[in-house]
Amino acid sequence: MAVLGPNRYGKAETRVVRVTRHGDAHRIKDLTVSTSLSGDMTEVHLSGDNSAVLPTDTQKNTVFAFAKKHGVGAIEDFALLLARHFADSQPAIHHARVAVEEHAWERNGAFGHSFVRSGREVRTCVAHYDGTRSWVVSGLRDLVVLNTTNSEFWGFAKDEYTTLPETRDRVLATAVDAAWRHADASQGASQDWDKAYENARGALLAAFADTYSLSLQQTLYAMGTRVLAECPGVCEVRLSLPNKHHFLVDLAPFGLDNDGEVFFAADRPYGLIEGTVLREDAPAAGPAWE
Repeated sequence: MAVLGPNRYGKAETRVVRVTRHGDAHRIKDLTVSTSLSGDMTEVHLSGDNSAVLPTDTQKNTVFAFAKKHGVGAIEDFALLLARHFADSQPAIHHARVAVEEHAWERNGAFGHSFVRSGREVRTCVAHYDGTRSWVVSGLRDLVVLNTTNSEFWGFAKDEYTTLPETRDRVLATAVDAAWRHADASQGASQDWDKAYENARGALLAAFADTYSLSLQQTLYAMGTRVLAECPGVCEVRLSLPNKHHFLVDLAPFGLDNDGEVFFAADRPYGLIEGTVLREDAPAAGPAWE
């Protein structure tokens, strides 16, 4: 016999732009919001009884309505607000997951109403709420960084298929995907999420810049450790670092030397380094990473 396993449903990637107008100085928040609900959903799967189902269209409308009623500050606050609303207002919903991505804009010169899309990374968060407890994971995606020196790679295992030469000086570049779990999100509304984000981002950048790297794995561990050291409220950091290879171009056929000045930036294939750094006493993650 078949039995129903874990399940959830929701509205993915609702695009909402909230403009706040203070005279001629406007502010813009550009978000992609995904909601996902789970709970007493057995009958809708087994018999098609929709009485426990809050339509995904309603979830989308709630995102728009809350953007108007409550405004949008830190994305963690907005995600928690939505998650708590869905789980507390619907008897059949026992758990709500809300994921938010923020797409940054910058002012276009001195014009208060004109903006240009920022070249910064995408800020992310995922909030869970089960009617009693909250979990929050903050993060970022596509934080592109590069060191022109202070990186080596040698002493690695070799076999009959190895052609990569060892190097004592190379370009190290990556596009950081990072997520960090907050140890206690139960008082989420009172936390300064924006400050916490900038602190974690700054720690990642500082560790990447000042770590003399013998491998990207070593750099990953240094970055995660720096976040834990400088962000007391964070208990776990997960990192995904694609190695954006830069190969020295052979200019000898043209009668030119190339002393570490001209490189070919290869986009694929690429090495992908992933890892987790966490405190020894980190509390159980629960559903935070789901």
